[in-house]
Amino acid sequence: MQNHGAMPRAPDLSRRRLEPELIDQPTLEAERHLQALDGLARVNFFSGSAGILWPAIRALARTDRQRVWRLLDVASGAGDVPIALWRKARRASVRLQVEGCDISGRAVEHARRRAERRQADVRFFQCDALGEGLPGGYDIVASSLFLHHLNEVQAAELLRRMAASANRLVLVNDLRRGRAGFVLAYLGVRVLTRCDVVHADGPQSVEGAFTLEEVRALCRQAGLAGVSLKRRWPCRYLLAWRR
Repeated sequence: MQNHGAMPRAPDLSRRRLEPELIDQPTLEAERHLQALDGLARVNFFSGSAGILWPAIRALARTDRQRVWRLLDVASGAGDVPIALWRKARRASVRLQVEGCDISGRAVEHARRRAERRQADVRFFQCDALGEGLPGGYDIVASSLFLHHLNEVQAAELLRRMAASANRLVLVNDLRRGRAGFVLAYLGVRVLTRCDVVHADGPQSVEGAFTLEEVRALCRQAGLAGVSLKRRWPCRYLLAWRR
């Protein structure tokens, strides 16, 4: 994927094209990895990732204002989304205990430092969601911009494991594959960050993203009935499944 010059012609997006992203490579240098995490945090901020998840969390929490609700954010990366959710809960007087997990120990340490700087009471731990599985006991299990990194079998398995871990609610915020999303990703990452990893991975993520119909098929494979799928700006969707 080009990192400079004129924007390339949008590829054929009628079919999903999944290629390994740079940020997922174990050989990626530490400095570039951290730069990419921070770049993605900026993308999450300006695209409102936490805001996409928050209304469903707030609505559930209002069913019992005295209860302490437990939330796990899967593949939390830089930790910016769970920290933002914790801050929203504080402002709304919602009793929300927030944790985040990621397969990368480097990402987990980066997220812990971010939480310390922001004085956010959010716990982060290392976990391979597909290899080890997810711990249970959470009311809400959420994930942002992770599903498109996985092949179809892995994606369906992740949804199944998230549902098994969640006592009440599963939320997934991710990209919708399409030309508008490709153009927005290509231009947006270049405006929001100078990181070459994000410049390459941003448009490639759209090529690997699922359409809404493909997400519905994944939910059927995972055994999730009654899923709600709603379009969200910018070229996103919100998957919500309630037990």
